Amino acid sequence: MKTNIKGVGVALITPFNDNGDVDFEALERLLDRVAAGGADYLVVLGTTAETPTLSAAEKEAVTKFIVSKNGGRMPVVIGIGGNCTAEVVDHIRHFDFTGIDAVLSVAPYYNKPSQEGIYQHYKAIAGVSPRPVVMYNIPGRTGVNMTAETTLRLARECKNIIAVKEASGNLSQMAYILRDRPEGFLVISGDDNLTLPLMAMGGDGVISVAVNAYPGKFCRMVHLLQQGDTAAAAGLHLEMMEATDALFAEGNPVGVKAALAYYGLIRNNLRLPLVRSSAVLNERLKELIGRYDLK
Repeated sequence: MKTNIKGVGVALITPFNDNGDVDFEALERLLDRVAAGGADYLVVLGTTAETPTLSAAEKEAVTKFIVSKNGGRMPVVIGIGGNCTAEVVDHIRHFDFTGIDAVLSVAPYYNKPSQEGIYQHYKAIAGVSPRPVVMYNIPGRTGVNMTAETTLRLARECKNIIAVKEASGNLSQMAYILRDRPEGFLVISGDDNLTLPLMAMGGDGVISVAVNAYPGKFCRMVHLLQQGDTAAAAGLHLEMMEATDALFAEGNPVGVKAALAYYGLIRNNLRLPLVRSSAVLNERLKELIGRYDLK
């Protein structure tokens, strides 16, 4: 199955007003910012969006707002996942995919399924999805790693599974997937600071948290890698790496919301159980943003 997903995807945050409601004005500012910065596609309702804390009505409203304001400028990927396969399948069957180009679906969490269970989960999703599916391997959150063997099995057997977002942190595992993947299957970084080494091995881009905060420089780095200019991209990576690490020092999206609040783009509000960044992190981000001229 063909896809227009390539390069830099941005895992969008969900801004909140001081009363806790979704701040759609700030969300529109963010969409304009990442588009101007060079992002290639949008990822809606992922981990960074605090999706577990959004009601069904809020998820629908956020999705429709982004699709409308995007106006076809960039492809849109929607996060639909969970640890009950039947519920995920039912959600996909009844979802309105107008303006949506692909599905990002996280490996089942908490249940800690076997590799066969993960395989059967994604096979069921692939069987009903009207859009290409991007698998999402993030064992630090799910409690189980999807191995290279399972990823490759799904890539070969399910033609509408077109990519994996790899956030295992294991470059060796990623290398095996890259070496043995079928033609056209994408390997996308799920860790901002592993984007350069993954793409240097032949990876296909990133779904990024940092692009919310530093779109211009981060997108430029990825696009240089796509053009084969690894040396120039490495220079940008080295400039950004400490500030990028700082975004995750107190969890995601705690740090990236602190950075965006520093820029004046959003209010620094999260929903429990997440809480605002510490004063120490705020000062560290301010210093790093200024030192490396990150915008």
